[in-house]
Amino acid sequence: MNDLISILNTRKESLRLGGGIDKIKKHKAKGKLTAWERIEYLLDKDRDYLEVGIFAGDGMYEEEGGCPNGGVVVVIGYVKDRMCVIVSNDATVKAGAWFPISGKKNLRAQEIAMENHLPIIYLVDSAGVYLPMQDEIFPDKEHFGRIFRNNARMSSMGIPQISAIMGSCVAGGAYLPIMSDYAFIVQDSGSVFLAGPYLVKSSIGENVDAETLGGASTHSVISGVTDNRFPTDEACLDAVKDVMDKMGGFPRAGFNRKASHRPAVAPEKAAELLPQDRTSPYNMHAILETLVDEGSLEEYKAEYGKTLICATARIDGWAVGIVANQREIVKAKKPGGGSELQMGGVIYSDSADKAARFIMNCNQQRIPLVFLQDVTGFMVGSRSEQGGIIKDGAKMVNAMANSVVPKFTFILGNSYGAGNYAMCGKAYDPRLIYAWPSAQMAVMSGASAGKTLLQIREAALKSKGVHLSEEEKAALLSEIDRKYNEQLSPYYAAARLWVDGIIDPAETRKVISMGIEAADHAPLTERYNVGVIQT
Repeated sequence: MNDLISILNTRKESLRLGGGIDKIKKHKAKGKLTAWERIEYLLDKDRDYLEVGIFAGDGMYEEEGGCPNGGVVVVIGYVKDRMCVIVSNDATVKAGAWFPISGKKNLRAQEIAMENHLPIIYLVDSAGVYLPMQDEIFPDKEHFGRIFRNNARMSSMGIPQISAIMGSCVAGGAYLPIMSDYAFIVQDSGSVFLAGPYLVKSSIGENVDAETLGGASTHSVISGVTDNRFPTDEACLDAVKDVMDKMGGFPRAGFNRKASHRPAVAPEKAAELLPQDRTSPYNMHAILETLVDEGSLEEYKAEYGKTLICATARIDGWAVGIVANQREIVKAKKPGGGSELQMGGVIYSDSADKAARFIMNCNQQRIPLVFLQDVTGFMVGSRSEQGGIIKDGAKMVNAMANSVVPKFTFILGNSYGAGNYAMCGKAYDPRLIYAWPSAQMAVMSGASAGKTLLQIREAALKSKGVHLSEEEKAALLSEIDRKYNEQLSPYYAAARLWVDGIIDPAETRKVISMGIEAADHAPLTERYNVGVIQT
């Protein structure tokens, strides 16, 4: 795990460079701060912040030269003691152009702001849609236009939006800052227009320079499109701070928090507790001792449904409900008497039933939920099917999917099949979802998938009269395993924003605490209703 954490930190440091050192030098030669420098100037010193989507685009768009960090930095942090979301275009990556993953990452940032009623700050420096891939970002429901729809929705929800135009702001992208509540602009470097000088020339034959067409003077003095202009990036960011400093309070959800206490075991020890062999059993209670405030854990139905741990606890003082996969092999009572061994990491009928009831309790009592995944799926076989595993699994999924309290998901190890769904995977709207470097996510494990896919490929070839030798089978299986294992990687998932990032296990407490603090800004207005659940 320590090796994996070291690799993680190295990759993060590399991504901080955006388009690379040469591009950064050219950017700064224009008198501009980098995307990260702008964020660091805004953020309160000595306060935690949380980056979202750092690996977005990782390993993607190789033919286009890559798009590190999705071309935009997103953080949840504090500006003038107020928690907010900051979105900062990285102009060192293709001039800040929007790749498909850039649009997805911006939408994720807006989703976090909307779900948690957090102010959002846009630091705009973008050349607009990356034209060679316009068909993958322009017309669909979750594409570029959705961002401006969200601008309007957030305005109607009373969520403050502040934009600082610190570079190019072109075409449809011009609507984002102007649909914000505040639109500031930097003199000489900031510009806003629906069509740039070249397009104006080709469209209507007018010769006009960028500053006259849509610079700071034009929009602050003549058009009134922007509110105020500032001589430098720093002065513009100071104005953003002033706005944040004067905001009044907003209603809260009222989640329970008391004084924070350290865990019984140091969070840094979590890395040592997860076995390298992902099939080996281990006791999830040991992991929990590194996460929860010492002495706060109260387990629910501890002797029933033992392959899932359900418990209330405190994390950094916040009351939480925890649903965690237990990887130890446990002994369970048979319905007709006696006992049987149950495999760790598998959800059985009794475990699913317990979790469904626990999730209902947490919703009734307004306790945020934390899911810790290391799951191979639901139990299979004739005995489980006849015992109604599908019905009990549906109860759990129903209770979790209809939950109105905020949910936070962490993938520690395996996250396979329907187990991913039942344990609040991405499709079930966790407020935040992060992976440990040891995570794997897929329909099934690599070993199972390799054998299954080989059988399918063999059958297809046999139907055409082709019979593989043992050597050919081994080579084919090796190629299937290589490709499938690449897709199992947490970096593959993070690149596509299936998770919000990959973290050192020691950061898990921080993510949960900041996530609940963010969620506390949004009062719960929905009534919990689990729908139809068969008993």
